Amino acid sequence: MSLKALAARIFAATVHYRSRRWVRNPQAAQLKVFRELLRQGRATQFGKDHDFGDINTYEDFASRVPIRDYEELKPWVLPALEGKEDILWPGRPLYFAKTSGTTSGAKYIPITRPSIREQVRASRNAILSYIHRTGRAAFVDGKMIFLQGSPELQEKNGIKVGRLSGISAHFVPGYLQKNRLPSWETNCIEDWETKVDRIVDETVEEDMTVIAGIPSWVQMYFEKLRERTGKDVGELFPNLELFIYGGVNFEPYRGRFEHLLGRRVASIELFPASEGFFAYQDTDGGKGLLLLLDAGIFYEFVRADEFFEPGARRLTIGEVETGVNYAMVISTNAGLWGYNLGDTVQFISLDPYRVIVSGRIKHFISAFGEHVIAKEVEYAMEEALEGSGARVAEFTVAPVIETGGEELPYHEWLVEFEAEPEDMPAFIARLDASLQRQNSYYYDLIAGNILQPLKITRIRAGGFREYMKSVGKLGGQNKVQRLANDRKVADALYPFRK
Repeated sequence: MSLKALAARIFAATVHYRSRRWVRNPQAAQLKVFRELLRQGRATQFGKDHDFGDINTYEDFASRVPIRDYEELKPWVLPALEGKEDILWPGRPLYFAKTSGTTSGAKYIPITRPSIREQVRASRNAILSYIHRTGRAAFVDGKMIFLQGSPELQEKNGIKVGRLSGISAHFVPGYLQKNRLPSWETNCIEDWETKVDRIVDETVEEDMTVIAGIPSWVQMYFEKLRERTGKDVGELFPNLELFIYGGVNFEPYRGRFEHLLGRRVASIELFPASEGFFAYQDTDGGKGLLLLLDAGIFYEFVRADEFFEPGARRLTIGEVETGVNYAMVISTNAGLWGYNLGDTVQFISLDPYRVIVSGRIKHFISAFGEHVIAKEVEYAMEEALEGSGARVAEFTVAPVIETGGEELPYHEWLVEFEAEPEDMPAFIARLDASLQRQNSYYYDLIAGNILQPLKITRIRAGGFREYMKSVGKLGGQNKVQRLANDRKVADALYPFRK
């Protein structure tokens, strides 16, 4: 074992035992974060506008600080973006992470020195957790690739602005710099297809041990490697041990990944966003990510089925239940207060607190009252794929309300198969049956002849990639929307049908 690997194992054990303190005392950890956030926010413009000086309890906070999304927080974000100090957090933000907005173009999410420090710490600890529980550390001596956005940043009123992944590239620890790929010059290439080709050039002869990125774009990299060499990726990189990902459920992609790799590799799931780093996988046995309760973020949860109702109840970590779909609300050391992240989660464990990401609060299908969520369609696909001989590159789901005749409405699944099922009708039946088992409302609509079973529209090979390119979202942190209550994505995909 190398000295570097030995040091990694010792450090991993140290971090693990430190984390046990807050894992064993989760509510105390959150109370400590809550008090520190209020202390820091008291002298800010937001704190003055919301009487932070008079807040002594969580109930005081909830009564003074309403839940807001980005649009509602903009009256404070914009002055901070103009370079004014002490607006949302003491001083000025260190960065603004630029993300794609849904209603007003780009969103600018503030990142402060303490918040980026927690982002980096959580990323590091996710890997250290893997090392501690497996004892495997040899991979730290190999090459690591992080498929991410350009690290070149713009400047706005004296504050650096860029994609989160590009900002994070400036904080790679020194001990990893020699292991890290691609080169800075390649990472700065904006055109994604050109960038991936160059990454293949730089990595094809290297001893790659860790690969990180959003599954769909890592899959594109794997495909280009295989086209170039004619070899399985696992054969090309015999010491490849870890795939690190976040942002989407990996299971629908797993079959295609293992086909390209020629074998299975260990994986670590993360739950990061521009707004903060919330959770990471801390076990190998089951699903669920450890919610980070000591990392400068105070959490609130609102039942998703009540979220849009006036006076919906806000819950703290001590009040949540397993198996309930919650909208996640955060207050952070970047100056986001009562912020609706837009993601929904379900707790699968309360000791410790582990979550799965179940979807987006605005991404669901309920054209007929069924309220189908991303978690349900992804699990249905996972069940249908098992033993079917099929592999899926990508898919999305939308309702068909007007059928133009006597035909009943239905859910349309637009699927790009890498390998089609041996028995397509049986595959569709399993897919629909799984969704009915998970969602009683959907079952009732099928049983009551309000809806007919789902239908699949096949998208040609590379069709989703062409679609993403056509809407300017190829590569980086961009993801295909898994489902929608309208047909914007579905109709835009129709030119790419098989």
